[in-house]
Amino acid sequence: MQLTLWTYEGPPHVGAMRIVTAMRGMHYVLHAPQGDTYADLLFTMIERRNQRPPVTYTTFQARDLGGDTAELFQRAARDAYETFKPQAMIVGASCTGELIQDDPAGLASALNLPIPVIPLELPSYQKKENWGAAETFYRIVRALVQPKQARPDTRPLCNILGPCALGFRHRDDLKEIKALLADLGIAINVVAPEGASPADIASLADADFNIVLYPEIAGAAAEFLKKQFGQPFTKTIPIGVNATREFIAEICALAGLPVPAETNASRLPWYSRSVDSTYLTGKRVFIFGDATHALAMARVAREEIGFTVCGLGTYTREYAREVRAAAADLGVAPLISDDYLEIEKAIIAAQPELVLGTQMERHIAKRLGLPCAVISAPVHVQDFPARFSPVMGFEGANVLFDNLVHPLMMGLEEHLLGLFRDDFEFNDQAAPSHLGPSKQAQPDTPPDFTGWTVEAEQELKKIPFFVRGKARRNTETFARERGLASISVETLYDAKAHFGR
Repeated sequence: MQLTLWTYEGPPHVGAMRIVTAMRGMHYVLHAPQGDTYADLLFTMIERRNQRPPVTYTTFQARDLGGDTAELFQRAARDAYETFKPQAMIVGASCTGELIQDDPAGLASALNLPIPVIPLELPSYQKKENWGAAETFYRIVRALVQPKQARPDTRPLCNILGPCALGFRHRDDLKEIKALLADLGIAINVVAPEGASPADIASLADADFNIVLYPEIAGAAAEFLKKQFGQPFTKTIPIGVNATREFIAEICALAGLPVPAETNASRLPWYSRSVDSTYLTGKRVFIFGDATHALAMARVAREEIGFTVCGLGTYTREYAREVRAAAADLGVAPLISDDYLEIEKAIIAAQPELVLGTQMERHIAKRLGLPCAVISAPVHVQDFPARFSPVMGFEGANVLFDNLVHPLMMGLEEHLLGLFRDDFEFNDQAAPSHLGPSKQAQPDTPPDFTGWTVEAEQELKKIPFFVRGKARRNTETFARERGLASISVETLYDAKAHFGR
């Protein structure tokens, strides 16, 4: 196991917690040591849910390891049932609890509780959070779903699968997709796991087809429902105007409905055709995140805004094949990694003008002086806005329009500020405004580099900040290759001419 300062995904039991927290009437008994309750903070502090997750921890301590930890687990499970009276229960162990091999599944079965008890086997040292969420949802569906029941209503009926707790804009995406389905005249049978009860899960087979919004969470369950009950499911993720149009056509085909006339309420296509958008054309963008959002944003960036995608990657190894295929289509090398230091090196090498990523890429971009927009989990509290802010559907395209354009427009403003930075109103040590409050700007290079003359440094400041780092690196490479002791203004322009060929 690699110890690291930051992590893109938690252990798989956190994924299981995301599923049970999203549901109603479900409880999770987790065999875990004292201290693993930190996961509660993800939902109450980061996502700002108004109640803690429905999880009971055994919270064994070091002194308990010399006694009967199995009895400790059974007592916790029995107490959880008597206290919360759930409709169903899932049981499992955290990464530390897994080491003592107490078999929560067998121990819970021996209690003979009068509700379904679903055991989870989540290999904490081989798998991670998204896989744990998908496996948990799959196990719940497999254990609780019942055969299809006859219904008098002949209208098309669908399930929406995937939205869960601690998901990037899941709450708002769900609202947008519900409105879109209502406009099409398609009824919704069950939304799961978000807001679903065990009784709702039992009726999943009653729908005609499934809409999968987040394959990382619902892909395995959708495949099971297709195999078991013949339910087809959608493959298009409605992020961006073009994908939303294709999504509407796909669900109309599944529902046997005609595709409606264009009802596009997004301002993104208008802006892409406007004169102002020429400022964005060809801007180099580096994209990294979970597979769903990274793939969707790469398409939006290239097809709908006119960016040049110079890097594409994901930390979701289960979808590495899809990301590699998209990267090959874009002509870039795919980056499949969960090492944030490796991602930072890739960003530096790609020399982008905009970074689209997670909260960790936001930190990386800040250090590098690059504009950044967050498009994927993991995220912080500011990416769970109280306002309505989807990324799916036509309204989601408006949100993307803002999120992707604003950082670069602020970059243009920063360039204008840079032109007047020697005036008394401005402080040359002030950080770029789009990077947030800071006492001092990060230097373009380490402070121990002394190869630039004062005149060359002044000339370098005239270059827009969002390409200044690239200009500095190119010039230094040019100088080193020619054995120059220092970099003058003439060297700067010679390097510009050399790399501009």
